[in-house]
Amino acid sequence: MTNSKNNWAVRFFTLWTGQALSLLGSQLVQFAIIWYLTQTTNSATTLAIASMMGLLPQVLLSPFIGTWVDRGNRRLILIAADATVAVATLILAILFALDLAQTWHIYAALFIRAVAGGFHQSAFGASVVLLVPKEQLARVQGFNQALYGGLSIISAPLGAYLLAVLPMQGILSIDVMTALLAVAILLFIHIPQPERSAQAESTFWQDFVAGFRYIMAWRGLVILLGLVMVINFFYSATEPLTPLLITNHFGGGANQLGLWLSMFAVGTLLGGLILGMWGGFKSKVVTAQTGLILTGLSTVVVGLVSSDMFVAGLIANTAVGLLLPIINGSFGATLQATVAPEMQGRVFAFILSAAMLVSPIALMIAGPFADAFGIQLWFVIAGISCAVMGVVGFFIPDVMGIESKKDSIIITPEPQE
Repeated sequence: MTNSKNNWAVRFFTLWTGQALSLLGSQLVQFAIIWYLTQTTNSATTLAIASMMGLLPQVLLSPFIGTWVDRGNRRLILIAADATVAVATLILAILFALDLAQTWHIYAALFIRAVAGGFHQSAFGASVVLLVPKEQLARVQGFNQALYGGLSIISAPLGAYLLAVLPMQGILSIDVMTALLAVAILLFIHIPQPERSAQAESTFWQDFVAGFRYIMAWRGLVILLGLVMVINFFYSATEPLTPLLITNHFGGGANQLGLWLSMFAVGTLLGGLILGMWGGFKSKVVTAQTGLILTGLSTVVVGLVSSDMFVAGLIANTAVGLLLPIINGSFGATLQATVAPEMQGRVFAFILSAAMLVSPIALMIAGPFADAFGIQLWFVIAGISCAVMGVVGFFIPDVMGIESKKDSIIITPEPQE
């Protein structure tokens, strides 16, 4: 029994604590690097390239990473990922200490950290189902979402404070230490390996193809992925448009933007805690689809409120922050409970890659669209699309019945020539 009721919580939350500290260090570094590039280059192009260094590895490499995770030892992959982050960050810290750091060094470090992060995210997500009882998955997902919200609240102000009292290499060193702490904890944690039915002799490419075939053979999962891609297309552009919404529509400044982002993070924290304690409705799909509808309606409110109704927009935006972890946690728990354990690395990686694939396209369209028709209209369209996808999902039996499909899809690799 891989997730014994007697010790699963101690084992999982010990691992979770180490990963949480490592994530905090990573977010501090991310904030510090972006601020450093902003102050030293004052270039939107530089910031865009830095963002792409973190985005491209996940879009392009995630499906392959998922296959490696499913073929390999997930604990060792987590150790290697955290260690890679530590080494890359340490090298960058040394360059800053010697006053030799250049922008391309930062790009390289961001790229390497993103690749390692892709391995880490896939391996950790695929390990949860092996450590946590099925009936606790939604609650654990809720606590994970609460963690992200909590770190979002504290990482920016803490990062700003550290920038005022420490040199860049000092902040980078914090991430090195938190990553090494995560490695140390992993050395003493056992993560079971899933059983690999009919795959022991398969090649990497056969496993990769098997993962793709597994998804395509599961109609409900394909439709769900399509719904997610439509929603993500519109919502991926709302974050970069938010500063302009605050300044151009509400006439606010940095304080209003900070309040807007902080309250969103507070909502995320509360939403994660609510899901962690509540667990959602009996059907996690119903929980997620209901959340999509409410999120869409809240986003429409953000786009429709007049310029003198900042507080109303703030409340609606906080509601979006509260609902997102409930949606993401419920969908995540559904997939963890239904996707075969030996396939989870590939499935989650394919989904992540496909969902993020539409983001660059959306960003290219959203800017000119907002300039021509107004930022608020993009938020309204995004909200309507989200609510409509939520309603549509209720009328698709394959989506609503996805929780009953566990182990019903069996895909084996083609025999070797």
